[in-house]
Amino acid sequence: MSSEVTSVPPTPTPPPVSTPPSQIQSPAAPASSRASPLRGMGTPNIASPVRKAVASVSGYLGEVGQMTRLADPRDAWLPITESRSGNAYYAAFHSLSSGIGFQALVLPVAFSLLGWTWAIICLTVAFAWQLYTLWLLVKLHEPVAGGTRYSRYMYLATTVFGEKWGKILALLPVMYLSAGTCTALIIVGGGSMKLLFNIACGEVCLARPLTTVEWYLVFVCVAALLSQLPNLNSIAGVSLVGATAAVAYCTMIWVVSVAKGRVAGVSYDPVRATDEEDGAIGILNGLGIIAFAFRGHNLVLEIQVKSLSHSFRLHSATDNDGKDKVTDECMFAINSQATMPSTLKHPSHVPMWKGVKAAYVIIALCLYPVAVGGFWAYGDQIPPNGILSALYKFHSQDVSRVVLGTATLLVIVNCLTTYQIYAMPVFDNMETGYVHKKNRPCPWWMRAGFRALFGAINLLIAVALPFLSELAGLLGGISLPVTLAYPCFMWVAIMRPAKGTAMWYTNWGLGSLGMGLSFVLIVGNLWGLVEKGLHVKFFKPADFQ
Repeated sequence: MSSEVTSVPPTPTPPPVSTPPSQIQSPAAPASSRASPLRGMGTPNIASPVRKAVASVSGYLGEVGQMTRLADPRDAWLPITESRSGNAYYAAFHSLSSGIGFQALVLPVAFSLLGWTWAIICLTVAFAWQLYTLWLLVKLHEPVAGGTRYSRYMYLATTVFGEKWGKILALLPVMYLSAGTCTALIIVGGGSMKLLFNIACGEVCLARPLTTVEWYLVFVCVAALLSQLPNLNSIAGVSLVGATAAVAYCTMIWVVSVAKGRVAGVSYDPVRATDEEDGAIGILNGLGIIAFAFRGHNLVLEIQVKSLSHSFRLHSATDNDGKDKVTDECMFAINSQATMPSTLKHPSHVPMWKGVKAAYVIIALCLYPVAVGGFWAYGDQIPPNGILSALYKFHSQDVSRVVLGTATLLVIVNCLTTYQIYAMPVFDNMETGYVHKKNRPCPWWMRAGFRALFGAINLLIAVALPFLSELAGLLGGISLPVTLAYPCFMWVAIMRPAKGTAMWYTNWGLGSLGMGLSFVLIVGNLWGLVEKGLHVKFFKPADFQ
């Protein structure tokens, strides 16, 4: 006998939705809306060969694991849960792409604000802390083998904190983390496009160059066009390209910087502020930048539920020409069960955690050399926009234009690809409202409109608030509970470790510390943003370099 496992629905289970016979394979057709063609398949005398084949597959699945059915069939119309044909490699690609990117370029700025000792300590503690909470989330995807599985971060949050408080505590940070990251990607990507144009064209094409805002617009148009890929699995190749580009440009930039040696007059003492208030703001900004360097926890459940799903094809009937065919009856049986390869012997968190560990080894090999090598080469002279800007500022004359152009092109590619994976939860949330209201899939033109609208909103924010380092610190403070605090509370609420045990103390302590640190970082960075914003012209972004 097989036990059924249900995915947690985003809303209460909807009433049955009638479906025409021609759409019998659509996920909109609940089992209760019509008589099942497989009724009676459990009887000893089964006449149809198709039913025998389906019964055989069902029996096999019952022996090795469980069968998962979407509690809300409309989930199959949403971008995150639409395609279920991923694998463990997809998990590695998405984890690597979401965990490394432009934020690594700003880490030397945090070192200049904190100094060698405290910067290395904070970076190491943050890396170990976020890796622990990532392990918690991977385990919480399916807390008990054969039990409930959580396919979205928000589902887990509302289960633990309740519908009202789950949205208050998690919805804003998760959505702001996605939108804020995409805004920062527009700033970095658009500015890098302008740099690449200047490098490739030289003085010849600089008579009437595009403005920074116009380059932002170019980046958004390309990103919006690429965002028309329908779901998370469809961008697996995009994530692979983006992760490869990130590893390549991180390695290239720190190697060139270290090879050229330290710049003249470099100092490794923390940047001295004019007064205590500015000093405190600088320290908080440095901590926020380090916190922002570790991201992607709001995507791990989505990646896991998709990447560890498989589809079955069952050739059980033969047509008049002797060729195998897949009958509607058989495929409906498999699709309606939405089989997930998570069994008592092989739970889904095992391959997912292997992929995450491999991805984060690569991430560590990129973040630490960039942070340490960049600060060693430029010290307190590192520009606010990070090591890439320092490379142009100090070595534009003694480094080959090919090297500079290649590094810049890789940054652009990574920004375009990372934009897709961080925007996907927002796309999913936008389409959820329409799907749940209309009980039908979102049409292609509305899906395209949603994604173009999101790009336009991000463009407006990027033009209005073009402060990369300050934005990174603020984003780090806002996203910190999602990364470092909430997973600890979720573990205590769902796994219920005995009071007084090591896991109980560890998770309550880390969760409480994460919430307090988040509050301090948000207040401090907002304070710094307001103070500096008074002296900056809004809607007139400066050059990225």
